[in-house]
Parts: sequence; C-alpha cells; structure tokens
Amino acid sequence: MSEEVLVARLLQSFDELDRCIEITKAELAAKGEVSEDVLSRVEQYGEIVNRQRSLAEQLEVAIHDHDATSVSRLVKVINGLSVMIRDDAQSIIERADQPEKVSALSGNNRDNLC
Repeated sequence: MSEEVLVARLLQSFDELDRCIEITKAELAAKGEVSEDVLSRVEQYGEIVNRQRSLAEQLEVAIHDHDATSVSRLVKVINGLSVMIRDDAQSIIERADQPEKVSALSGNNRDNLC
C-alpha cells in the first residue's frame, strides 16, 4: 500500500471521527442535563482532530521527503492525540454510568481534560 493511500485513509478516519463528534455534541445537547464542562471537553475533541489533520499533512511531506525521524515523531503525536480523546471520552462515559460521580461532571473538575 502506498504512502499516499495510508495518509488518505488517515484523513478519512479524521472525517469519520469529526462526524461522530458532531453526533455526540448534538446528542449531549439534546439531553439538556450535561454540564458545560463535558460539552466543552467534547468540543475540544474537534480541535484535536483538526490538529491531527494538520499533522497528517506534515506526515505526508515527511514521507515524501523520506524523513524517517519526522515520520516517526508525527505518527507518535497523532496516535497520542487519539489516545487522549479515547481516554477522556471513556472517563466521561464511566462517570456518567456512576450516579454518585455525575456531580463531579457538573463542577469545575478539570481532571482528564484533553
């Protein structure tokens, strides 16, 4: 598989993630019981995906230039940002599933922010 195809698939996955984030924001807003902190955190996911897109464009250049060091660094950063989104989303879901911890979502608890 060519490098261009890999980067194109990566960019496509960001598009899919953006759609999921938009659906999540709409669902949370419709519930009306979700704290501003949680909504803000989900909004940050979109900003992170935009940053990943920018990094993917840099990755494409690094691949073209055969710059293995930059390729490795960019892949690690892109993956790290994905892990941040995943871990924070899991934290939100876990807290929502535990009624005694839901109140933590309504305050200024900034743990696990992206």
